[in-house]
Amino acid sequence: MRMAWTASLILLAAGSAAAFYEGSDGVFEGLPEDPAIGYPGPTQDPVADLSLKLEAGSVELKYDESTGYLRSVLDALHVPIQSQIVAMSKTSVQQYIISPQNPRTLYFNDSVIVGYVRGGFIELAAQDPRQGMIFYTLGRNGRHGASGRMDKPTFLRENSCLSCHVSYSSLGVAGTLLHSVFPAPDGTALYQAGRYETDHRSPFDQRYGGWYVTGEAGPARHMGNAFFTNPDTAEPPAKGALLPSLTSRIDTSLYLSPYSDIVALLVFNHQMHMINLLTRVGWEVRAAKLEQPASLPSRLKKTAEEFVDYLLFVDEAPLGGKVKGNSGFAEMFAAQGPRDKQGRSLRQFSLENRVMRYPCSYMIYTGAFDALPAEAKDAIYQRLWSVLSGQVSGGKYDALSLADRKAVLEILQDTKKGLPAYFGTAVR
Repeated sequence: MRMAWTASLILLAAGSAAAFYEGSDGVFEGLPEDPAIGYPGPTQDPVADLSLKLEAGSVELKYDESTGYLRSVLDALHVPIQSQIVAMSKTSVQQYIISPQNPRTLYFNDSVIVGYVRGGFIELAAQDPRQGMIFYTLGRNGRHGASGRMDKPTFLRENSCLSCHVSYSSLGVAGTLLHSVFPAPDGTALYQAGRYETDHRSPFDQRYGGWYVTGEAGPARHMGNAFFTNPDTAEPPAKGALLPSLTSRIDTSLYLSPYSDIVALLVFNHQMHMINLLTRVGWEVRAAKLEQPASLPSRLKKTAEEFVDYLLFVDEAPLGGKVKGNSGFAEMFAAQGPRDKQGRSLRQFSLENRVMRYPCSYMIYTGAFDALPAEAKDAIYQRLWSVLSGQVSGGKYDALSLADRKAVLEILQDTKKGLPAYFGTAVR
């Protein structure tokens, strides 16, 4: 199964679990079934928890004629409607019913992604703190059947999704794939023209191909809302148009929101790769401890450096101007906190030329981070302290101003449980 992002065509070659540390270049090379990983086993992800509540009768999913169980599922998983982003490219297992007129909507929070296509079924990807992304469907009847009212709504785990969702693009773990494509007028992805893997490091003019985008972006360029007819000459548009809403493209009365918010897309861009990094770090350390413990120290150093660089937005690509959403997502997201003694939060936005006001990912608060092996957290915290304290500086780290480093450190001191005591030292 693929969510509303395209699946990589370069799948990770199967190899022995003992070989994961040899020349991996940031990609886990073991297998999900390895005893150190145990991916097919029981999980503790939010959808699994909801399934138990449905079985016990403590939660009930309600059906409506417009969007089936979608709204009820979002409510039960605490996924906000304001997070809606809309893909109009045929880049999903439900590609046969996706079109620019019948696009695919996605909704997300820190650990769950819910995908929906009218006339199809609901797809879900939920992050287990140890196992990575676990994939489910609701209402899937046959290979491409449509969902409807069910006597007993049941989430089905779909391990077959790993045929796409364990790949070089997902860092070799059960994770997410997010690409920008060149869509034809009917939504078909013109792979002959290429595609871009995207996260917050990607040039802004390479993002959002195959997506609708609403909001404001000043002079910034992007590939959203555009179609391409000739794969041989396909190039990013001079400036992708931004829409005030989707009313000119689809019948918005059939959807939960008339927006595909640009700020939600920016957050989604950051979060998908962060999820994969969290999973990969956990898998690597667990496999190393089982297979070759002596390799762990050298492996952790490189892994921690990569992880912290991404955590602190060190290589973030500039937005190219001021960005503004219009769905209420930015306000809802920023309000979640937690906040330090001065009222600051890692969820506050800048949106002037970078996404976040304080350059440290809010994903440091997630259960996936807290569930990392102790050795991994120690290495990450040591590297994080080295960067924030100024022990690591020069080159790309000059982008982190003294004010930024000091603010991030103070916010973490007040809000992050389990922070090592040495984080109490003042930054100078």
